Amino acid sequence: MERELISKKELLERTGISYGQLYRWKRKKLIPEDWFIRKSTFTGQETFFPRERILERIHKILSMKDSHSLDELADQFSPNPAEIALSADEVLKRHIVSKTTLDYFYEQTGAMESFTFDKLLQVYVLEQILRTGAISLDEARIVLAALADHYDQLQGKSCELLFIRKFGLATCLFVTAPGEVYFEKDVKVAIRLPLARAIEELKEKINAT
Repeated sequence: MERELISKKELLERTGISYGQLYRWKRKKLIPEDWFIRKSTFTGQETFFPRERILERIHKILSMKDSHSLDELADQFSPNPAEIALSADEVLKRHIVSKTTLDYFYEQTGAMESFTFDKLLQVYVLEQILRTGAISLDEARIVLAALADHYDQLQGKSCELLFIRKFGLATCLFVTAPGEVYFEKDVKVAIRLPLARAIEELKEKINAT
């Protein structure tokens, strides 16, 4: 499942940013190192990026850079977890998830007085995957269990959550970048969710007033 890529030349032309800006943002960790993909072409080695993700990131940087420092943006985009603990009421007030999702999460984990970042990420991912309608409630339990089991290993890494099926059997896996995943033809990908993007969105909701 190879990602659609955009060349560095096309990226600069399409966004209007300069070569210097691009690599300054890379040094400041606003753009992950593993998004810079070197590939051989008929003209030699060229740099490419995952199209959708880099265009979305640059749009956010341009829209936020006048009101936030580069260090603040780097923290916002970082895949490292925020230090936070929210009550259930705060989770709902900040529209992190719906009450329906929260109630279902409680059914699987039991009620809790406060949500640390790892629990917030679990319930937020649960909300995102249930909204797609691509998996059932029973299958959502597989995702929750996988997130709980592998959260420590995934901290600070850019990775994607994949939920796949083959002949009625389903499983969840995490793919760390850089890398591509190729499946045999009978495998169906039901969910493909970049966790770094989910963490970024979650941080925005946590910081919302």
